[in-house]
Amino acid sequence: MTQTGDKKSRQLIRRAHARNPEAVIVATGCYAQASPAEAAAIPGVSVVSGTSDRAGIVREVMNLAQRRGAPAMLVSGIGECRVYEELPSEGTAERTRAYIKIEDGCENFCSYCKVPYVRGPVRSRSIHRIQDELRRLAALGFREIVLTGIDLGAYGRDFGGSPDLADALEMAASVEGIARVRLSSVDPTDVSSRLLHAMGSQPAVCPHLHVPLQSGDDGVLKRMNRRYSAAEFEAVVARARERVGGLAVTSDVIVGFPGEDESAFEATMDLCRRVGFSRLHVFQYSKRRGTVAAGLDGQVPRDEKERRSQRLIDLGRELALRFHGGLLGRSVQVLVEKSDGAECEGLTGNYVRVFASAAAQGGRPVPVPPPGALATVRVIEAEEGLVRGIVEGSGEGV
Repeated sequence: MTQTGDKKSRQLIRRAHARNPEAVIVATGCYAQASPAEAAAIPGVSVVSGTSDRAGIVREVMNLAQRRGAPAMLVSGIGECRVYEELPSEGTAERTRAYIKIEDGCENFCSYCKVPYVRGPVRSRSIHRIQDELRRLAALGFREIVLTGIDLGAYGRDFGGSPDLADALEMAASVEGIARVRLSSVDPTDVSSRLLHAMGSQPAVCPHLHVPLQSGDDGVLKRMNRRYSAAEFEAVVARARERVGGLAVTSDVIVGFPGEDESAFEATMDLCRRVGFSRLHVFQYSKRRGTVAAGLDGQVPRDEKERRSQRLIDLGRELALRFHGGLLGRSVQVLVEKSDGAECEGLTGNYVRVFASAAAQGGRPVPVPPPGALATVRVIEAEEGLVRGIVEGSGEGV
């Protein structure tokens, strides 16, 4: 949640209303939960729904024909919510990868973040409901599943710790028809030995771990209310690489947090170099009304945040190029997302996008597999934003 995100939401609502003044517009999600009156005041909004009771949206839309006046409000006190809200999905137009939400809520209270206030406490989805949806998606032809959550690593905490994320991961990897299972994002404090064992022992689990760093300086981490030190973060990554072969580690970093001076920023740069992330997402700190960080001293000027952001983005590109270069000459498994018969593209298990073309073996062309297939691709070119290869065949590995 950022100021920019809120602004884009408001702009999108106004644009939709301008294009079709008769359209029924529903404002929902974190912005609506945090600022319901503000959302309701935007011209064209008919329903305001927070982050719970979203099943009521359809009911309110159906009632609009009999009602006129102020927008319907479906915003309740999220802090009291203790039950995971099931929202059945009929799937997406894409038939290769599906995202399954298994957890909602967050109790970390990072000083820069409003998510705990608008998403409420941790609520985990029944592992049996997850299994049912996985089987349905497998029957529809989905090959890769991404397990997601607001605080994914906290899955099962409200169950007393059993089942936990490792159990959910192992269950997902065992569903017939699912070739790959990937985790979205896991906080470093939740990368447990059990989770690493599940990742390293299940062939269907992708060797990819997204672990948010946010800062490489202990002082900044403390002001952020992140519950680990820079050294502890490095130890988590080292342990993960020991347990999971070929692991790619990606991360998020915030620059320009209040109190981040030049030495703190350089500490972040140094840690990123040492860890060697395969991909780095860089965010400029955005002051959020109602958060602890908004009242901290040492606010960093915008131009300085932009300078630091660009330096870290450049480093991220350098690290990505290094990681991609390590794939040269190797054969990798690619889940095909697009294919025209001559060329295809898709992701490897360690989250690298690969473009591949057909090759000839023994005078006979090797066909390019269709979307949903796992192709064996030999990497022949690797740059920062482009990895190319030759299709050698198809297989069931990851």
